[in-house]
Amino acid sequence: MSTLSKRLREARLLTGFSQERLGIQVGIDPASASTRMNRYEQGTRVPDPATVERIASELGLPAAYFYAVEDDEAKLLQWFYQLSEEERAELMQRIERRETLQKLSG
Repeated sequence: MSTLSKRLREARLLTGFSQERLGIQVGIDPASASTRMNRYEQGTRVPDPATVERIASELGLPAAYFYAVEDDEAKLLQWFYQLSEEERAELMQRIERRETLQKLSG
């Protein structure tokens, strides 16, 4: 199972969407929505980048989440995406200050 298929299945299950419902929500023909989503989750087909973007948007995640190899990296992407613009800016400033302090002390 690929990283993308694993993350897609996990994210879909967390939202409670069926494969069919998610497929339809992202614009896949209702007659094939369940089958295509199942193939994406099984790793037998790979969605194109535009479809990954639509899936990510529907599930409230950044597209990068589906490509993150490490679980902790995926979790960080998920958390960061859920922050408000103000919270993101504050977090980025904190990280930049930390990096600056490390350079000065190293």
